[in-house]
Amino acid sequence: MAIVLAAAVMHAGWNALVKSGGDKLLDITLITTAAALVAAPALLVVPLPAPASWPYIAASVVVHCAYFLLVGLAYRHGDLSFAYPLMRGSAPLVTAIVSVVLLGERLGVGGWTGVVLLSLGVLALTRDNWRSGHLQGRALAFGLANTAVIVVYTLVDGVGVRLAGNAWSYVTWMFFLNAVPLLLIMLVVNGSALLPAARRGWRTALAGGALTFGAYGLVLWAMTQAPIALVAALRETSVIFGVAIASTMLKERFGATRWIAAVLVVTGAAAMKVI
Repeated sequence: MAIVLAAAVMHAGWNALVKSGGDKLLDITLITTAAALVAAPALLVVPLPAPASWPYIAASVVVHCAYFLLVGLAYRHGDLSFAYPLMRGSAPLVTAIVSVVLLGERLGVGGWTGVVLLSLGVLALTRDNWRSGHLQGRALAFGLANTAVIVVYTLVDGVGVRLAGNAWSYVTWMFFLNAVPLLLIMLVVNGSALLPAARRGWRTALAGGALTFGAYGLVLWAMTQAPIALVAALRETSVIFGVAIASTMLKERFGATRWIAAVLVVTGAAAMKVI
């Protein structure tokens, strides 16, 4: 739980970096490229993933390409305090259902209670936007699309990392290869902007790359130690940190509903551990 909570803080951090930047898709590309550079030295020391995991690594690269593109589009059209909870909120419940049905995982009363409370708490953080009529339609569409993508990559990586034989072997190869499709897309769309942007923002990109590598690496390791559904749900406590960043650093305004949502999220996390 401590490791997944640390990963949640890291995840909120790199999302805030993307939201605070100018060109969201360009920033996403620089961050994923930096993550590949962070992963590269580890390739020299970790063993190769087991052959059975390579199809999952390949699938993960494709799915993550869609994920990162949708993250950039959601933040281009919506607030962090709206798009981030929306993308993360319903994914844990869907992941739990699919992992039980397809993967045969078993969750107890505490597990299901925690998953449902976490999901309700995360989604409650968007309530102010709905109530005010500030629906941010494009951000809503991209966020909901990304929910499905999050469920897919969570299940793909949850199975793949268990087959790899070494969690960090899977993580490093996946992150190293992740940058390739995004770089190719950005070279076609706006290749002339890449080098100037890298020169200006390499420090931010490197920080974001280290955060995303650490955040998801720790989560995938945790999935080798605990049920995928529980890890996926607990990870979404990141929205509390994301909302705090949106409020204090990005100066986004929203109502008191976030405190109710925070209680739901914390209660859900506690239920996983206690019940």
